Amino acid sequence: MKQVTTEQEYREQITKDELTVGIFTTTWCPDCKRLAIFIDEVIEENQDKQWIKVDRDEFPEISEEQNVMGIPSLLVFKNGEKLAHLHSANAKTQDQVREFLNNF
Repeated sequence: MKQVTTEQEYREQITKDELTVGIFTTTWCPDCKRLAIFIDEVIEENQDKQWIKVDRDEFPEISEEQNVMGIPSLLVFKNGEKLAHLHSANAKTQDQVREFLNNF
């Protein structure tokens, strides 16, 4: 998973003609730490998607633009369009994340 370091990098990735999963997170969030325990296995199972990590505190404008109110949140993009948003309340377990991604 690639850590986004610039807004331009984020915009270039989400406008590609491939599914991109953006994980919006922070370093201090307990639920984000729980997600980190199992997300590598989920990524391994979904290698047909590109994966990026966006630190909500570093990019508050992007988070606001995408209506990321809770963290962690998983957003799916293709061709610059947000196709889906898994809000933090529903991203607490590996099964919840897998079920969400099975739609793509």
